[in-house]
Amino acid sequence: MPTIDIITMGCSKNLVDSEHLMKQFEAIGYTLYHNPDVIHGDIAVVNTCGFIGDAKEESINMILELCNLKEEGELNRVYVMGCLSERYLEELGQEIPQVDKFYGKFNWTELLHDLGETYNPELRNHRVLTTPPHHAYIKISEGCNRKCAYCAIPIITGAHVSRPMEEILDEVTHLVSEGVKEFNIIAQELTFYGVDLYKKQMLPELIERMAKIPGVEWIRLHYGYPTHFPMDLLRVMRENANVCKYIDIALQHISDNMLTRMHRNTTKQETLELIAALRREVPGICIRTTLMVGFPGETEEDFNELMEFTRQAHFDRMGAFAYCEEEGTFAANNYEDDVPEEVKQERLDRLMLLQEGISAELCAEKVGNSYKVVIDRKEGDYYIGRTEHDSPEVDCEVLIHQNEGDLQFGNFYNVTITAAEEYDLYGTLSAAQ
Repeated sequence: MPTIDIITMGCSKNLVDSEHLMKQFEAIGYTLYHNPDVIHGDIAVVNTCGFIGDAKEESINMILELCNLKEEGELNRVYVMGCLSERYLEELGQEIPQVDKFYGKFNWTELLHDLGETYNPELRNHRVLTTPPHHAYIKISEGCNRKCAYCAIPIITGAHVSRPMEEILDEVTHLVSEGVKEFNIIAQELTFYGVDLYKKQMLPELIERMAKIPGVEWIRLHYGYPTHFPMDLLRVMRENANVCKYIDIALQHISDNMLTRMHRNTTKQETLELIAALRREVPGICIRTTLMVGFPGETEEDFNELMEFTRQAHFDRMGAFAYCEEEGTFAANNYEDDVPEEVKQERLDRLMLLQEGISAELCAEKVGNSYKVVIDRKEGDYYIGRTEHDSPEVDCEVLIHQNEGDLQFGNFYNVTITAAEEYDLYGTLSAAQ
């Protein structure tokens, strides 16, 4: 059987797609490599990202690199799938004819047929995990019905489509049987889950039922939307110890001027009330958010308002990016990209510097406290773990010196925090284990 190198670009939602594809090939008998350091020379598949300029450029550069290997005789075939090719299928085919075939985001099963194989529907909920074996991403829907002015995702992925609840729960049950303990729930927009299938928001019920599956240690929620937030979810989080006190909810901005221009369908006051409700209903909740600077029309006053909001909100986790015009969006069609690039970058730098100080302060406050920590890996002299407030790859980590003992990957330990940096913690095993 041939070897297949699968390279995944972009977000965890793409990663799940790659894992499903890999399971199909594994069942047939192919030898698989995910994000290999060295290309193995037979078949390469790139699962692309098409979200923002930098991500698109990274995907294109990877395609071109693989095509060069093909032209040099070091690789036999190159296939491309994912968001970038979903959006620019025809253009990419014309510009990069060295690719054997382009697929979109949803028709990757055709790759199997093109290689003379057959898609196995019995494996539709099975994957080859590329994450550490104790945690997995669970994608509960595709697409998005929101019409944010800057975002091309609805153009790429189409309308929101929820997965049936029983299918999701079956997948979680199967993954538990394979040793998975931690589940990071993802979608383009979590809070809309179920509206298309069940005519109402069903995220609270889904998470509550998932929490009752034996063996589920942690459930963590990513990519919520602030408008019409399902408040019953906070009860579920509060009443179920295995639902992490963590919510990833992109707010983007706080200025009413910006929120209106961005088509966020919310206001500054509503945003402040939501944050207060999250913290009131779930004491100790960790709030992760994403903010944007440099959106068309953002004044210095708007930005200063965002800075003050960030200073006051004291977000546990925060990422930010500068506006990048995406063709086909409302903003691209109707607004002039009028904030100079150097101003965007300066604002981004100021915002992230502010957050660095906030993160350092919040991390320092954890010194002396004990937390439940899962061990992900070992680097040098340290085991690397995370608390329930830390999502894989994007949040803080807890470093525990190897002298503490022979710790097992995927196991949970009580750890007392002894020191802190801006984004990382150091700890020792608590006396009682």
